[in-house]
Order: sequence, then structure tokens, then C-alpha cells
Amino acid sequence: SVLYEAFARPGAIERWMPPEGMSGEMLEFDFRPGGHYRMRLRYLDPQQAQGKTTADTDEALVRITEIVPNERIVTSVTFESDDSRFAGEMKGTWSFTPTADGTLVEVRAENVPEGISPEDHDAGLRSTLANLARFVEQESPLG
Repeated sequence: SVLYEAFARPGAIERWMPPEGMSGEMLEFDFRPGGHYRMRLRYLDPQQAQGKTTADTDEALVRITEIVPNERIVTSVTFESDDSRFAGEMKGTWSFTPTADGTLVEVRAENVPEGISPEDHDAGLRSTLANLARFVEQESPLG
């Protein structure tokens, strides 16, 4: 499905994963259970940047712990940062449920680093989900 391909292609993830105000660059990509990808997110406005890895970037290692095609993708995300507030592994579960008019995508994040406020995390996820919806609509043969 187009939705599954949005996760399985590095160029696709670069387009929809970065939340508003950021761009993405895939550094490594091995999409399979036990695989991983490494992505750099860059703030578009250096004046607004509060990067975790450098002044204007966030770099994350995303380990893929489970893939059930067209149903669920589970990841473990580690941000590269010298700041202990961003330490630890964040678990992300992306679930896909067919509906009458498409697919419901739900994302659940657990163990979010304390340096990321709940408000900022929620806004980032909402932005990413909106980007994913636009991407799927544009890439769909029906779109």
C-alpha cells in the first residue's frame, strides 16, 4: 500500500516525517525488523532552532523492532545529544486500521525524553501525521 511504502522508502520518510519548520535528510536506511535508519532533522529557521544534536539539527537513530505490513510498525528512537534531558530510548508504535474511507493512522510514543515538552511533542506528532496524510493523498493512484 502507499501508506506502507511511505515508511519503507527513505526518500518518502524524508518528505513526510519532519514536522513543520524542519527538513529531513536520511543518513542510513535498512527497513526491516532488526534494521534501523538514521535521520537528521534540520530547523529551517536558525533563529528558532533548539537542536538536540547541534544548534540547528536533531539527529536520531531509529531501530525497527517490529513490522507487521499494513498493520503496525514499532520503533525505538534514540536522539544523539550531549544533553541528558534527551537521553534514553523512546518507543514509537505506528498502527494502521482500515476504515470505510481510508486508513486510520495512530502513533503512540512511550518514554519520551524529559527535554521534550508534552506540548511540543504533541504539536510535532500532529504536524508529522498531517504531512503523512498529504503524502499518501499525493502518492495514491486515486489521489
